[in-house]
Amino acid sequence: MTDDPIRVLMVEDQPDLREMIGLALRDLGIDVATTADAHEAAALLKSEARFDVVFSDVSMPNGMSGIELSEHVAREQPQARMILSSGYARSQLPPLPEQVEFLPKPYRLRQLVQLLRQE
Repeated sequence: MTDDPIRVLMVEDQPDLREMIGLALRDLGIDVATTADAHEAAALLKSEARFDVVFSDVSMPNGMSGIELSEHVAREQPQARMILSSGYARSQLPPLPEQVEFLPKPYRLRQLVQLLRQE
């Protein structure tokens, strides 16, 4: 195992939250790229950028959900783990793809970091 920082793509439509969580993760040594919606994230997944983890809300604006984004992750960067988050209970959501991990909201930064750092 190398000491390279974890590379995370965080998809968050709320600018304040995106900025706050992004800064906190960077302070903890995690390499974070952020996008405001799943369309931006899907474009980034097709670029040269490589990610270890993609973290997104299930519900996203502009017509592409986190669940749909997880299909792009599986296709474009199958090595990346996909973590979806929602304020809804998992039982209230559409079925999540098998490889997708789930983090219920509200979550603590510590919980997110622990999940991101899991192998």
